[in-house]
Amino acid sequence: MNFPRALRERRTRRHLSQLDLALRAGTTQRHLSFIESGRSVPGRNMVVRLAESLELPLRERNELLLAAGYAPAYPESALDGPALAPVRTAIDHILRGHLPYPALVVDHGGTLIAANTAFDLLTEGAAPELVGPGANIYRLALHPDGLAPRIRNLDEWARHILVRLGHLEELRAELASYVPQLDASSGLLGFAVPLRLRSSYGELRLMTTVTTFATAVDVTLAELKLEAFLPADAATAEALAAAAAAAATAVDQPPGNM
Repeated sequence: MNFPRALRERRTRRHLSQLDLALRAGTTQRHLSFIESGRSVPGRNMVVRLAESLELPLRERNELLLAAGYAPAYPESALDGPALAPVRTAIDHILRGHLPYPALVVDHGGTLIAANTAFDLLTEGAAPELVGPGANIYRLALHPDGLAPRIRNLDEWARHILVRLGHLEELRAELASYVPQLDASSGLLGFAVPLRLRSSYGELRLMTTVTTFATAVDVTLAELKLEAFLPADAATAEALAAAAAAAATAVDQPPGNM
């Protein structure tokens, strides 16, 4: 990676002038111009300041440091390693605490890391290869063998997902091929895009919230997203509660009982 070009591309992508970025990073426009033209070689601290000022994800900050000839500043720990053991405990607690509503954790590419038992209701009927840890939740949502046939507002939901995948061009192209004819937006959608999903407990109307570890300084942790589903109406809340109660009863029932 060519550092001057990489820095310039990231600055222009964020619609910042050289003066804007220089002020944020505590340097001068002249110095920044020299850096972007390759006439000046920035020190490690300056590269870190520039990356922070651009509000780059930690992975991109490491890439920028490598391009400038410096070692990465942010570790990338294995999620199943000892360093992130407290994180795994916290994730398990959050997923269980969100019951009876579905919740899941994914990485930056949409790979499913973990989900609570309520998520099973959303994935019922989906092809086995699209479900479970390691599967991609965006592919699960829009694939013809996934949730797509049961999504009542597929146009809205597909558009919502595809907009989120600007950083994953290949995956976005694949998923767009599953829903090639999206109707034009109807305009006002309300305060949030709902997921309207047919299920064995009737139609579910769900809103989603996304939570990240805002203070993370580890690449793996910074890229995790907790997506929690919430009922958009009373009927959905009742359906999710009923499904959770049925699942709990099935687990508690002794073997051999019907």
